[in-house]
Amino acid sequence: MGETVGFIDIGTNSVRLLVVRIGLRGSFSVLSDQKATVRLGEGEFGAGGSRERLSDGAMDRAVVVARRFGDLARSFHASEIVAVATSATRDARNQSTFLGRLREEAGIDVHVVSGPEEARLIYLGVASGLSLNGDSMLVIDIGGGSTELVVGDRASHRFVASARLGSIRLASLYPPKKPSGAYTPAEYAAMCEYCRSALLRPLEGLSEHRFDRVLGASGTIQNLAEIAGRLAEPGSPGPFPRITREGLGRAARHLLSLSLEERRSVPGINPGRADIIVPGAAILETVLDHLGLESVTITRRGLKEGLLFDYLSRHGYLPPQGAFSVREESVNRLRRVCGCAEAHTDQVRHLVRQLFDSGRAIGLHHLGPAEGELLEYAALLHDCGTFVSFSNHHVHSQYLISHAELLGFDEREVMLLGSIARLHRKKVPGRRSAVFSTIPEPDRQTVLSLAILLRLAESLDRTHAGLVKSVLFEDHGRAVRLLVSCDGDCHLERFSIEEQREPFRRVFDRVLEPVVRTEM
Repeated sequence: MGETVGFIDIGTNSVRLLVVRIGLRGSFSVLSDQKATVRLGEGEFGAGGSRERLSDGAMDRAVVVARRFGDLARSFHASEIVAVATSATRDARNQSTFLGRLREEAGIDVHVVSGPEEARLIYLGVASGLSLNGDSMLVIDIGGGSTELVVGDRASHRFVASARLGSIRLASLYPPKKPSGAYTPAEYAAMCEYCRSALLRPLEGLSEHRFDRVLGASGTIQNLAEIAGRLAEPGSPGPFPRITREGLGRAARHLLSLSLEERRSVPGINPGRADIIVPGAAILETVLDHLGLESVTITRRGLKEGLLFDYLSRHGYLPPQGAFSVREESVNRLRRVCGCAEAHTDQVRHLVRQLFDSGRAIGLHHLGPAEGELLEYAALLHDCGTFVSFSNHHVHSQYLISHAELLGFDEREVMLLGSIARLHRKKVPGRRSAVFSTIPEPDRQTVLSLAILLRLAESLDRTHAGLVKSVLFEDHGRAVRLLVSCDGDCHLERFSIEEQREPFRRVFDRVLEPVVRTEM
C-alpha cells in the first residue's frame, strides 16, 4: 500500500477533486476523479474595480462541495489534501473570509496561486500525459476568471502568461441586452474587441515562441469542440478530439443567435455552461485569429493533474528534470535579473541554513522544513532591492518579491518571502507597526523568527568576503551561545553580530552570546 493523497482545484466555475494512491517510482492509481460546478465567480466580476467580492451564496456552494470532496478524500485514507484556489479567489477582496470558511467548515487549508503559477501547473498536467519527444507545444486554458497560455516541451515550459480574462468574467462585463439571452453580432464583435485588448500583451509575447502542437485544456474548449463537431456531423456521438478555426466560427455564430434556453438544448453542450459559452468562444476565436492557428487538439488534463505531478516531483517520487526545482529556478532568475551579488547571497543561504537547523535542535524555534526552505529562498533574494536603490533596499526587495510572480510558490509563501526580506535590516518594527498589517496574525511570529535568523546570517557576511565557515547555536539556559568559526580577521562580522543581540532578545526572549573563533 502506498501513500494516498487528495488534490482539490477550486476554480472560478468548478471545483475538482483527484484522489490517487502513489506507488513506487511515481506510479499511481486514481481512486476518485470528481467535478462539481459551483460558480464561485458568479457576480464577482463587475465593470469597476480590480478586486471584487465573492458572494455569500457562491462561498456557501464552494464550501459545501469542498467539505464533501475533503470527506471523500479522507474516506480513502488520504494522508494529505493539497488544495489550491485560482482566479475568483485570487481577485476577491474577501479572500481571507473565504479561506477561513474553507479551513473551519471544510477542514481544508487552501493555497491561492498566482496566474503564472496556475498556468505552470496546467502545463505540467497536460505535458505529463503526452509523449512530446522533441516537439514543443502551446497550451491554452480558458477558465472562468482567467486565460492561461504556456509554451514548452516535455522537460519544461519556456513561456508562461495569464490574462485576467475568462468566460465568467467576460459574461459579467458583456451581458446580452435581449431578455432572452441571445446576443447580436454587434455585441459579439464588442466582446472580441475587448478580448483583443485584454490579450494583447500575452499574445505578443507568445508570438516570439515556436510551437509544433496546440492543445486546449479547459472545459470551455472541450465543450466548444463538442458543439462544433455535432454541427458539422449531426448525429455523431463524439467525442471530438479537436476543434478547427472554421468549426469554431460556425459554432459561435450559431450559439450567439439563440436564447439562453435554446442554447441549453444545443447538441454537445453542457447546459451549465450555456450562459458563458459565447464569451468563451470569443476568447478562443481571438487567440486563434491572432496566432493564425487552424485547429486546437483537446486534452482533458489540467490543473489537478499538474498538482499531482508537482507533488510527485517535490516529494522525490519522480527524478528531477533539471539541476534545480521550479522554485529555485524562479528565485535564481529574479536575483540574476536584479543583479544580486550571488557569492554573498549564496553564503548567506549557507549560514542561515546552519542557524535554522541548530536553532531547531536546541528548541529556539519549532518551525519545520517548509519554513526552512522559504528562509533559504529569502536569503537568496534579500538584496534584490538594490536593483532599485541601495537606500531602503529592504523595502524595495519586499516589493520586487511580491510582484515578481515567482513560480512554484502560492500567495502566502510569496508574502512570507517578501516580509522576511523586508525585515532583514534596519530597526525591527513593533508588532503594531504598519509593516505587519499585511501579515496575518498567525504568521507574524514565524516571519519575525525567520527574519532574525536572516539578519544574523547577513551580519556574518558583512564584508561579502565569505570569512565565516560555520555557525552553531548552543543552549545555555536563558542564554544562547552562537559559535562562529572564521577564516581570518572578521572584526566587522563580530561587530555586526553584536548589533543583533537586542532584536534577538526581543523575538526569542533569550540572550545571545556570540563566541567568535579564528581558524588558522
